[in-house]
Amino acid sequence: YENVAERPYKAELDFWIRVEDNLEDLLSMDHQVVKDNDTSHAPEQTLTETSLVINGKVDGTVSRPEIKLFKRRWVIVFLFSSYSLCNAFQWIQFGIINNIFMHFYGVDSFTIDWLSMVYMLTYIPFLFPVAWLLDQKGLRVIALTGSALNCVGAWIKTASVRPDLFGVTVFGQFVCSLAQVFILGMPSRIASVWFGAREVSTACSIGVFGNQLGIAVGFLVPPLLVPNIADLGQLADHISVMFYGTAAVASLLFILVILVFKEKPPLPPSQAQAAVRASEDYSYVQSILRLVKNFHFMLLLVTYGINTGSFYAVSTLLNKTIMMHYPGEEVKAGQIGLTLVIAGMAGSLLCGIWLDRTKTFKMTTLAVYFFSLSGMIIYTFTLNLEHLWVVFITAGALGFFMTGYLPLGYEFAAELTYPESEGTSSGLLNVSAQIFGIIFTISQGKIIDEFGTIAGNSFICAFLLVGTVMTGFIKADLRRQRANLDVSGTLSLQTIATGSILPDYGLNGSTVPSHPSQSVY
Repeated sequence: YENVAERPYKAELDFWIRVEDNLEDLLSMDHQVVKDNDTSHAPEQTLTETSLVINGKVDGTVSRPEIKLFKRRWVIVFLFSSYSLCNAFQWIQFGIINNIFMHFYGVDSFTIDWLSMVYMLTYIPFLFPVAWLLDQKGLRVIALTGSALNCVGAWIKTASVRPDLFGVTVFGQFVCSLAQVFILGMPSRIASVWFGAREVSTACSIGVFGNQLGIAVGFLVPPLLVPNIADLGQLADHISVMFYGTAAVASLLFILVILVFKEKPPLPPSQAQAAVRASEDYSYVQSILRLVKNFHFMLLLVTYGINTGSFYAVSTLLNKTIMMHYPGEEVKAGQIGLTLVIAGMAGSLLCGIWLDRTKTFKMTTLAVYFFSLSGMIIYTFTLNLEHLWVVFITAGALGFFMTGYLPLGYEFAAELTYPESEGTSSGLLNVSAQIFGIIFTISQGKIIDEFGTIAGNSFICAFLLVGTVMTGFIKADLRRQRANLDVSGTLSLQTIATGSILPDYGLNGSTVPSHPSQSVY
């Protein structure tokens, strides 16, 4: 800008320098956020007025909705995380003791793998009706349905503890997988509806945290409750303990959802959410079409699918992979899976906090993706060193980045697609993850059977490399952040520029050229 000499742009330059000099004052205006205050009968939306001060002069007023944070938001997100945990536990409880269930039901390994893959397969056709239901009926209906199905599926499986009732187990697992459709895409939506702009990424990470903790418990508990014994009668008793315990927990969580879970707070928690509430012209079909036309979101859709699908495949086939190098170590395999997920939970929370503090979505996503690739390469070539402690370390490093990527994808998608529904964008991400998860699980399983674990894991590494490169081409178009910086949620640059400081561009001050706006925001 210092070298701009053309007179037609000199006034424009002076104007934007003056705005930039006062930007801190603009952004420090009171947003009427009252933390941790609960109001049972608050109005849906309250407009307040704030004077706009530029260079020490009052320059009109800005109407903006009142925003407020409520203590209940923490109860909501932790309750969601709890029933998400229960559902995720049921996803992996068969796969981590694959060989034991093969013996009990008299089926092959690939058939047991499908008890995990049914979660991925069910999600794909049911996403769109569930996403539509979320936009039409809201969070509470989705939460009630998801927790109810999770409870019903758990109780169905309690009736399948006989070698000749494998079909009942499959049906119970299908019901649980249907519950997952009502759960998996919710973290970003709950975070946006209940949490403020400075904590939304952390809240999303907590929502994802529950799913990851459920997978961790699913790796740890089944090998402890169901030992590898030959007697089918004793084995049935151990399986019954696991199934009945799961059903009891699912029932308790369903009751809590009925009593505690609320649709939304009385007042919006952020300016971006206030703008969404004020918008009435929403079309679900048009929203899907706009997302499909968003090039950078479509890049994220593919890269998220590759990374998360890789995690699904590695988790589902972990028992098979460990047993090939360390026979009889079912409990250790579960502990390795636990290490992988616990490290990922730490990664998720740290990434969420980092995003809330820095808003560096593109840089963080790219870095985490690169380290996921690096972790997978190291894990691949240290698996056969015959030292389990090495596998624990490499699996932990892999999990920290690969599982830590999950909330990054949700939040980056919410930024790229605002003001579209977070349920729709995260749902599409999960569809991509399920598709890649099925492809990777089947393909990697076949490659491991034919050529060994190095070839199978190298297959995953190749796709992670592609995903890393594609992530580099995603543009950081942070629309939601711009909406939160915008004091009223709908305030335009023309409103900011009203008054005597607006230069004359030959259009009587009626239009501010659009290209300088990018330098300000």
